[in-house]
Amino acid sequence: MKKNSFSMIDENGKEIIYDVLFTFESDETNKNYIVYTDNTRDETGNIQVYASIYDPEDPNSKLEAITTEKEWKVIETILETLQEEIRKKKEEQNNEQ
Repeated sequence: MKKNSFSMIDENGKEIIYDVLFTFESDETNKNYIVYTDNTRDETGNIQVYASIYDPEDPNSKLEAITTEKEWKVIETILETLQEEIRKKKEEQNNEQ
């Protein structure tokens, strides 16, 4: 898997390119996660973001589904924190102008 993007074949046989947003290891779950997007938008206009479990030591790691509420909460907390930081930076930039 490349560091910034990777591709997968969807259920229709079409290759989809995904951009890696970030990866992290959770001390809570002792697993590694990858958060990524295909840059499509949902019905409300937000960019679609996906997350999976992966093995950073294996360059051909298969992505595994996240199946527990605890794991989703860890990922959601990180995403919310990042969104808040981005929003604050934008506000700071706007205030400087």
